[in-house]
Amino acid sequence: MPDERISAAAKRVFIALDFPSAQEALKLAEKVAPLGVGLKMGLELFTSEGPALARDLAGRGDLFLDLKYHDIPATVGRSVAAATRLGVAVMNLHTSGGEAMVRAAVEARDATAQETGATPPGLIGVTVLTSLDGDDLRAVWGDSADPNASAHAVRLAERSQAWGLDGVVASAKEAEAIRAACGPEFLIVTPGIRPAGADVGDQKRVLTPAAAIRTGASHLVIGRPVTRADDPHAACAAILNELAEALA
Repeated sequence: MPDERISAAAKRVFIALDFPSAQEALKLAEKVAPLGVGLKMGLELFTSEGPALARDLAGRGDLFLDLKYHDIPATVGRSVAAATRLGVAVMNLHTSGGEAMVRAAVEARDATAQETGATPPGLIGVTVLTSLDGDDLRAVWGDSADPNASAHAVRLAERSQAWGLDGVVASAKEAEAIRAACGPEFLIVTPGIRPAGADVGDQKRVLTPAAAIRTGASHLVIGRPVTRADDPHAACAAILNELAEALA
């Protein structure tokens, strides 16, 4: 497999550093970052270690800051501005926070990038968490909620695009429909990725890495299949080989 094909595959992957401490996160990052993959920092790690570690990780490669902002427009705007200053490559918010919140985030991102001279990070909307299905949606929103989680995700993706976001976080099972609705340049970042035969854990809507790419995902978030592997470097390399074949 030519190295350039592996490099192209690596640019499509974020490895989730779902750990409680900087020591554990950095240990894993040192094993996989040389492969060229991006890294993802979520709520647990950010709450434990804060923005200093985010700056460190952003210096090691593309960092996806996965904090899923959802608050009043002014608060989200200020938070997005602060994250832009950290040098992250991608960050997200809940599209269900509404149009005013989303537009405030986009405006804050753009203004801060212009002020600092930084490349504007990608700003993507969370549609429906991959741990949820139609029954969960109705349990939260009542009987009037659409029981079709995938259809709901596509509607939120269309709103995300209309309100100025660069893409969405969505299950790979919705990627094909979102790609058809939102076009070829729209980012579709898919968690809940599990290689064939892997334990699905608490995820309900999952696909293999190759299948996710074939259905239209632009980027994959991969956690436990790499982070809990006996040899994370080898596990990540195997996934990149599978993706390279799919991209070819």
